[in-house]
Amino acid sequence: QVQLVESGGGLVQAGGSLGLSCVASGTFSGIRTMGWYRRAPGKRRELVASITSGLNTNYADSVKGRFTVSRDNAKNTMYLQMNSLKPDDTAVYYCNADVLRHGMSWDIWGQGTQVTVSS
Repeated sequence: QVQLVESGGGLVQAGGSLGLSCVASGTFSGIRTMGWYRRAPGKRRELVASITSGLNTNYADSVKGRFTVSRDNAKNTMYLQMNSLKPDDTAVYYCNADVLRHGMSWDIWGQGTQVTVSS
């Protein structure tokens, strides 16, 4: 079993900052790409940011310059630092990981954490 657990969501005023964490636990041989996704009410889930095991990053245009994704491979943890938050950033944020286990690639999702940005 592999689990991803997110933490760090909450309520913040527009212009403020929040940090999210995602920890992977269980039995696996490695983690390739990890990513943060979000789903706002009435909208489809979208990729926010991703980071490879080699620390190459990718961002949605809407968050470039405001959000920073990072990871600590030794701790199997990914982070998302969110600055200059806007009401449009309000969503449930999900952690995703491409986990290597028993010679296979597994697409694992966390349970999500709510981020609410008030105007």
